[in-house]
Amino acid sequence: QVQLVESGGGLVQAGGSLRLSCVASGRTFVMGWFRQAPGKEREFVTTISWRGGTIYADSVKGRFTISRDNAKNTLYLQMNSLRPEDTAVYYCSAGPPTLTTKATGYNYWGQGTQVTVSS
Repeated sequence: QVQLVESGGGLVQAGGSLRLSCVASGRTFVMGWFRQAPGKEREFVTTISWRGGTIYADSVKGRFTISRDNAKNTLYLQMNSLRPEDTAVYYCSAGPPTLTTKATGYNYWGQGTQVTVSS
């Protein structure tokens, strides 16, 4: 089984930046980020394959960048130009054999890290 541990969340002002990290306990072919705001369903943010193929939600294109270091089993999410609507708990995920935007496609989930963007 794969364990995922996120870090890097915090409180920032609108327009600021954060970088989230997620360390996996083993190899993962596809990893992704989802987020969940209070009272809302879990939302796809971005995903990346072992070779570096990516998908981004329209809401974060041009602002967020997903990357990974396979040698370190680590996933990153660089978040720039943050907006109050980005406020959510961000979850690292892993498991699909191919890229997918559906949360049900992922087998493993981190504990989540809170990102709060003030106006």
